[in-house]
Amino acid sequence: MDTFVKFVTEFLSTFFGALWSIFTGIFNGFIGMFNVMKYVEIFKKYCGEFDTLAWILAIVTVVLLVAALVGLGFVVYLLIRKYIRVRTSMVSQEELLNEVGRLNNQVIKLSIEKDKILAMKVSQIGLQPGDEAILDIEGEKREEKPLQEGESRFFKLTQVDQQMANYVAPEYDNEITLSEICDRFRNFACSRMGLFYEIRIIRLFVAALASTRLVILQGISGTGKTSLPYSFGKFLQNDAQIASVQPSWRDRSELYGYFNEFTKRFNETETLRKMYEAKYTEDVYLTILDEMNIARIEYYFAEMLSILEMPTRDEWVVDLVPSQWPNDPKFIVNGRMKLPENMWYVGTANNDDSTFAISDKVYDRALPINIDTKGKYFQAPPTDPLRLSYKHLESMFEDCKQRYKVSNENLEKINKLDDYVIEHFRLAFGNRIVKQLRDFVPAYVGCGGTEIDGIDYVLANKILRKFESLNLAFIRDEIDGLIDYLSELFGEENMGESKAYLQRLQKTF
Repeated sequence: MDTFVKFVTEFLSTFFGALWSIFTGIFNGFIGMFNVMKYVEIFKKYCGEFDTLAWILAIVTVVLLVAALVGLGFVVYLLIRKYIRVRTSMVSQEELLNEVGRLNNQVIKLSIEKDKILAMKVSQIGLQPGDEAILDIEGEKREEKPLQEGESRFFKLTQVDQQMANYVAPEYDNEITLSEICDRFRNFACSRMGLFYEIRIIRLFVAALASTRLVILQGISGTGKTSLPYSFGKFLQNDAQIASVQPSWRDRSELYGYFNEFTKRFNETETLRKMYEAKYTEDVYLTILDEMNIARIEYYFAEMLSILEMPTRDEWVVDLVPSQWPNDPKFIVNGRMKLPENMWYVGTANNDDSTFAISDKVYDRALPINIDTKGKYFQAPPTDPLRLSYKHLESMFEDCKQRYKVSNENLEKINKLDDYVIEHFRLAFGNRIVKQLRDFVPAYVGCGGTEIDGIDYVLANKILRKFESLNLAFIRDEIDGLIDYLSELFGEENMGESKAYLQRLQKTF
C-alpha cells in the first residue's frame, strides 16, 4: 500500500507540478516584462561603450519597448473593461427578468383576490351564477331588463339604421391633391384650433394612411399625439371616435362589446357604433386608441391585427353573435359584420414605466410616427374644413404608386442593405415591411416629401428600431460600419434620421 501511495503522489505531482509551472510562468512573465530595474541595470551595463549611433539606436529601442508595454497594458485594460460591461449587462438582464417574474406573480395574486371580492359581492346582492355581467363598474347591481318581443338585441346599431335611413351623401372635394390636403390641414389646425404642427409630421401622418390601417403616434407627453388625429377629424367634418384604453382591457369585447346571455342584449361600445355608422358613408373615419399601450395591445387588438392583414377586404369580417335573428341590424349578416373600408385606427403611446412595451408583432403591422417636439408658432390664414371621400383618398394613393414608384436604383440599394444587415446583425426586412415601403414612400412624395427621406423614415422606424431588442454590447462596434455603409449607398448627406438613430443607440451603452 505504501508503494501505491508513493506511486500516486509521484504520478499526480507530475501533472499538477506542470500545471503550477504554467500559472507561475505566466505570472513571472508579466512581472518580468515590467521589471524596470532589470532594464536599467542592463542599460547601465552597456551604455559606457556606446558611440553616437549606438546611443541613437538604444534610445529608439527604449522608446519602442515603452510603447509596446503601454500598448499591452492598454489592451489588457480594454479586455477587463469589456468583460465588466458584458457581465454587468447580463446581471442587469437577470435582475430585470426576476423583477418581471415577481410582478407577474403579484398580478396573479391580485386577480385571484379580485375574483374573491367579486364573488362575495355577487352573493350579497343575490345574483345567480353567470349574472356577474350585469354589475356596473362599482360592483352594484343595475337595472337590466330582458329583451322584449320584437326588440332588437343591437340597440345602438338599430338606432344608426333609423338615423341613416334617409341619409344623403354630401358633395365631396374630389379635385384636391395630397399636398394640398397637408397644407390646408396645417393651416386649418393653426387658424381654427390653435394647434401647430410641422409640415413633415402631417405628411408622415397622411402618407401612413396609404400603407396601413394602424398608425401609432408615440413620444413624450404633451406634444400633440391625440390632438393630431382629433383635429384631422374636425378638418374632415367627421369627428374622430376616441376610445380611452384602460389597464383592464384584456380581450376584443373592449372594442366591440359583448352579448349578455341574461338579458339577450348585445352591449355595443361606441367604437362598434362608429364602425357600423361608417358603413353608410364614404367619409374618412378615424378611431383613436388613446394611451393604447397602457394595456397589452396583443390582448384587445389581436383580432383586428389579424383581420386587417387579410389579402382581400371581403375577409374583413368579425363575428359578433353565433346566429342571425330576424330583426338584427341591416349590416349584421349571420351574426357577422364586415369592417368598414373607410376607417383607420390611430393609437397614441407614451413610452414610460407606466405602460407596456409595444411588441414587434404590432410594430410590424403598423407605422409608427415619433412626435417628440412641440410645434412652433406660426401664422396661417383662416382655412375652411374639407369634405373628403375615402375613395378619392385611396385613388390618390394608387395614383402616387404609379407616378412616384420607388426607383429601381433605390430598391437595389435597399436589397444590398438588407443583405448587409442580415450578415452583421442577423435581422431581415421581411416582405411586409417592403410592401409598406412601396406604399408609403410614393404617398409621402405625393404629400410633398422626397423619396430618399421617405425611405430613410421607413428604415429608421421599421428596421433599425429592431436593434433595440439585440444585445447592444455586442453590436456596438458594428454600428459605425453600418453608418458608413448607409453613406456609401445613399450618399453622405442623406439618411440623416437613420444615422442619428444609430448614433443614439451607441450612446445608450
